[in-house]
Amino acid sequence: MTGTVTGTDRTDLTLLVVEDDPAGVLAVPELLDAADAAGTRVRIRTARNLTEAERLLTDDVHCVLVDLSLPGPRAGDDPLAPLRHILRLAPRHAVLALAASADAELAAEAVRVGAQDHLFREELDGRLLSRAIRYAVERKRADAVQVKLAESRLRAQENARLERGLLPTPLLEGSDLRFAAHYRPGRSRALLGGDFYDVVRTPDGTVHAMIGDVCGHGPDEAALGVELRIAWRALTFAGLCGDELLSTMQQVLEHERESDEIFATLCTVDIAPDGRRAGLCLAGHPSPLIARQGRAARLLPYEDGGPALGLLPRARWPRRQVELGGAWSLLMYTDGLIEGRSAGPDSPRLGQEGMVDMINRQLTEGLRGEELLEAAVTEVRSLNGGELTDDVAVLALERDRARG
Repeated sequence: MTGTVTGTDRTDLTLLVVEDDPAGVLAVPELLDAADAAGTRVRIRTARNLTEAERLLTDDVHCVLVDLSLPGPRAGDDPLAPLRHILRLAPRHAVLALAASADAELAAEAVRVGAQDHLFREELDGRLLSRAIRYAVERKRADAVQVKLAESRLRAQENARLERGLLPTPLLEGSDLRFAAHYRPGRSRALLGGDFYDVVRTPDGTVHAMIGDVCGHGPDEAALGVELRIAWRALTFAGLCGDELLSTMQQVLEHERESDEIFATLCTVDIAPDGRRAGLCLAGHPSPLIARQGRAARLLPYEDGGPALGLLPRARWPRRQVELGGAWSLLMYTDGLIEGRSAGPDSPRLGQEGMVDMINRQLTEGLRGEELLEAAVTEVRSLNGGELTDDVAVLALERDRARG
């Protein structure tokens, strides 16, 4: 049975009436038929008890009109027990309470416990009912939007707290090196991906930098990345370096990973206290890029690298000595920076050569530090023709000979 209200706004709404009215005093369809100028077509469903209401309360119902005099169980003599039952059944629906005018206090209490509005049976007419239905539906929608906004704000605050706790704080006190980092997870709305990095200075003056990438993009990989970063920092402060450090890191990975198929690539650099030379270890990871004063940026040697962590049980990772010079910039990155497309979706990947050309151009433009990293990630996304699917982590260490 359908009640139709004429007008210009032809929004269809479905009303579920929950009332026990054997005498037919409350004739909702007739009331709605008598209304005019409301402009809403209302479809009516009628339930005589709560059991029937539960069966008829489907997703296409917009509003529920509950008669507060409805007979039924009232826990602790609670006159609003039927209403509370409907509110539990229909948390996303607008609800109107119907009461006798002598029960004004009860009607007001119905609104306080969750109904969008109340109506008095003696004052009810078609126009009033039609307007109340529309207002209740809009009020419920507005309430739902406010709840989502509040949840979004809380989620943003929680993410900010997690980010402060999970992303590293470089420990470089006493060093003349400048540090910058940029992190961008590949998963939509994710806080962290499987990429990880860290930089610390040990008491002997050596600066240790690390960047790595756990295969995969889910929350388990992100958690494993955090565990590996924390392990690296602890092992570094314990005095481990090179092959000994990476062998222990592999043991941590094998113990913590969800399956034997999970592996991680890693690049470590330990820079001598004088800042002029460094040790480089690669575990299946792209080699860093170095830009020396007056010379174009190029990749550090990578022929002597070892396999990714977790692939070979008794692997070895040789440590290669490299000369840095007086003034230099060292760029460490994960493969998300080089695996994007070079000119849109169907073009070849950017690759390391394309990245080196891009960085050299940006260095020529005078970009350094955080500006350089931000520009690099922005250009890689632009060349890719849209958002990158892989995580991206990139960090820069710079030494100015005059400052040193």
